[in-house]
Formats: sequence, structure tokens, C-alpha cells
Amino acid sequence: QVQLVESGGGLVQAGGSLRLSCAASGIIFNNYDMGWYRPAPGKQRELVAAITSRGAITGRGTTTYGDSVTGRFTISRDNARNTVYLQMNSVKPEDTAVYYCNARWLSRNYWGQGTQVTVSS
Repeated sequence: QVQLVESGGGLVQAGGSLRLSCAASGIIFNNYDMGWYRPAPGKQRELVAAITSRGAITGRGTTTYGDSVTGRFTISRDNARNTVYLQMNSVKPEDTAVYYCNARWLSRNYWGQGTQVTVSS
């Protein structure tokens, strides 16, 4: 059974930091591209950050960020722990959302239940 379990959400003041974690089980983690998404107006969910599976040459995944978080958020993965992280720095009230973890490989696409992040002004 595939499980993606997010943690680390909570209440933080604007300008502060938070780190989200997503622990995966039931999948071959190294194969999967991992991402964080959140709801957005007019969209079901928007990309916050994504990291591909480990590159054959560099051994590291390639990262992609949504425009609104570039320079503030950092995604990383620990393949030994089957975990992906989202380091959120300089958070803003507009970052308030439920953050969902996603795992994707070929036709397989899995979602976590989400973790709430609330940024107070």
C-alpha cells in the first residue's frame, strides 16, 4: 500500500521559516519524481516545487520551482530515508495553504493527505 505522509505544517509568522517533510512507503522511492503542490485560484493545485529522481550522472535530482516561491523555498530529497523535504524561508501570508506531497513515475501518480501551513501577518 502506497503512503505519502506529510508533516511539519503549522502556524508561522510572516518572514519566518518552516520545513515540511513527506515520508513515502510502498514505492521504490528512487524511481519517483517528487513534488509539493498547493491549491491556487482557478487551478486544482499549483506546483510549489519538484525534484526528479536521482540523476544517473550527478546522483542528484533536478529541481523546479513555482514563480511565487523561487528564491525562498528549497526542495530536497533523502533517498536513504524515502523522504522529500520543503524548506520554506521568508514565508508570506499568501503562502497559507494546504501543502500536498506528490510522487510520480510513468503512469503512477500518488498524493498525500496534505499538511496545513498558516502564515500570520
